[in-house]
Amino acid sequence: MNVIEVQNLKKRYGARAVLRDVSLSVERGEIFGLIGPNGAGKTTLVESIAGLRRADSGLIRVLGLDPQQDRAALHKRLGIQLQASQLPDKIKVWEALDWFSTFYENPENWEGILTALGLEEKRNETFERLSGGQKQRLSIALALVGRPDILILDELTTGLDPEARRNIWQYIENVRERGVTVLLVSHFMEEAERLCSRLAVIDGGRIVALDTPAGIVARAGCEQRVRFRPSVPLDDRLFADLPEVRRVTRAGETVTVSGTGNLVIAVTTTLARSQIIAHDLQVEQASLDDAFLALAGKNH
Repeated sequence: MNVIEVQNLKKRYGARAVLRDVSLSVERGEIFGLIGPNGAGKTTLVESIAGLRRADSGLIRVLGLDPQQDRAALHKRLGIQLQASQLPDKIKVWEALDWFSTFYENPENWEGILTALGLEEKRNETFERLSGGQKQRLSIALALVGRPDILILDELTTGLDPEARRNIWQYIENVRERGVTVLLVSHFMEEAERLCSRLAVIDGGRIVALDTPAGIVARAGCEQRVRFRPSVPLDDRLFADLPEVRRVTRAGETVTVSGTGNLVIAVTTTLARSQIIAHDLQVEQASLDDAFLALAGKNH
């Protein structure tokens, strides 16, 4: 069942088109990612879905509700963490969580969230004295306190160190396992690849690809590389008839075969057929970073 439906969404700021006929759907219980370069329209899209911004045209339904007409009812079922969340400077961490919990009929135990997100030692600290990463974690905690059906996270782990980032990822995976749907905006490809079951790549206000992370990589047609030292001298023409191979290069005794598709199988099968052993075999697979650069770059 789809809990978010977006159809033909358009939004302009003056002469600049920010969203150009965007359509997507998000299934219940999945983590759906939005990736794209700065200014691509990601934040405008999620703010429109959350009812914080009005689109010029198109249709949005979230849990069957119109984000504009049913905003009050929808916000009781959404948890939202935005890039520029702000609180009063003098409010303490525990006060912010206690205050937000009063907005909901059945709030989560904010003490548990505080501990899970590593903010226990900062419970009596004022907002103005928190570091950027600590403010980010508090923003996530506030998004979770209402037991949301849908969690919207815009740049989830910006400002966090690698250990804190991985702890947050684990926590969000646990939230998803409880049945919460997550809409995630991220510029960390490792984050998107680990957390998301599906991704939309947005560039220039358009969705240029929508698939699983592996499907996005495959669709981009990014190169893979197979490096090895052959047990006997080989002729580059050995790989000439393989459709997966784009080129063969050499550095001393090391041969590098570059290409796409099932390159590894094609190369190793050809070597075995020729009774050539591949010493020190290394495979460099295309990454989501490679795919993102390839897909986003097509529009520039």
